[in-house]
Amino acid sequence: MSVLRKSTWIAWAENIALVLIISFAFYTTLPIKTTRTLLVPQGSITHIISQLTQKGYALSPIDKYILVFLGQPQSGWVDIGETHLNRIDFLYKLTTAKAKMEEITLIPGETTELFLISVANDLSLDKTKLEEYYKEFSNYPEAAIYADTYYVPYGITEKHFIHFLLSESEKRYKEISEKIYGNYSTKQWLNILIIASIIQKEAANTKEMPLVSSVIYNRLKKGMPLQMDGTLNYGKYSHIKVTPERIKNDTSRFNTYKYKGLPHSPIGAVSFDAIIAAIKPAKTNYLYFMKNAQGVHDFTDSYKMHHKNIQKAR
Repeated sequence: MSVLRKSTWIAWAENIALVLIISFAFYTTLPIKTTRTLLVPQGSITHIISQLTQKGYALSPIDKYILVFLGQPQSGWVDIGETHLNRIDFLYKLTTAKAKMEEITLIPGETTELFLISVANDLSLDKTKLEEYYKEFSNYPEAAIYADTYYVPYGITEKHFIHFLLSESEKRYKEISEKIYGNYSTKQWLNILIIASIIQKEAANTKEMPLVSSVIYNRLKKGMPLQMDGTLNYGKYSHIKVTPERIKNDTSRFNTYKYKGLPHSPIGAVSFDAIIAAIKPAKTNYLYFMKNAQGVHDFTDSYKMHHKNIQKAR
């Protein structure tokens, strides 16, 4: 009798084990819909599963134990390679996939509009979507992306691309501001970015940047219009030479010949040197500068001398 009971229990255990194995095998073949690239958060496997679930991935606590067996996923952007995978392949990709990186450089002085056109062409992304996400997530109408070289995974979406560049730039701006001011205010920083972007367009080199900055502050203090060509190199006009006709006909707030004060927005991406120059201008009485035959600028506090410099340059 005991032998029969024991055999029955063994049969039950075998049947239960078989059901579990079949259920587990079925579970691991369930489809997971994903983006081609995704951002794996830092932290424990439990945290990773939780974060991915919040982002819409159909994961469950069971997947935590599968990942424990497969290995710790690497944090950062990973290239999954496909958008439809079964569960086990998706989890395996999380632990083994490497991101194919693309190098993207935003040149100091370049406008967001032209930068996004270039990015759309280089990465096969939708320019309109890039612009829409920039407007949605950016704290600044221009210069919200710091002029630098970035590495982004191949196949990144428009939304992820903009979010990544903006978050990296915001961290950089916050770091600089807190180091100098002890805090970070987007309202104050917008003013810094506007001045830095003008410096970036006008200065012939980094050595000149604090001098150009001093001219801007000196003119603002005296209530003089800035009268700087660089402010008209905004948006699609980034690389277009400013002519007397353009100065006469452009009615935007970027025309500092027509309007006193600063433009309401930066005019392009800025470098670290331009930011520091905007924060710490040189102590001068300069009100004018003129590009000379050597390609750098002559600075003066006298209109008479400025006029002579103009005559020399002709």
